Amino acid sequence: MEKKEMDKVKVRVTTQGMKFVYKDNLKPLLNQGQGNIKRASHVEPTPDNKWTADMSIISPGIILGPFETRQEALNAETQWLDENF
Repeated sequence: MEKKEMDKVKVRVTTQGMKFVYKDNLKPLLNQGQGNIKRASHVEPTPDNKWTADMSIISPGIILGPFETRQEALNAETQWLDENF
């Protein structure tokens, strides 16, 4: 049997069910039963052409940034989710 390296995934089980940080390669899991995808944050431009990652959907009041590039904001968003979700 061939072994494949898989991404690590953080899973949290609560009284409302199981939650995990979504990765594209996990999409087949959604076909294994009831599941849904919900937005965890927003990466948006600011009026002064910078970028922020608004985490307030899952953690009220947390806004990361501002960042010079969208990619920096996306990286910060991913890091924050990995460390806090």
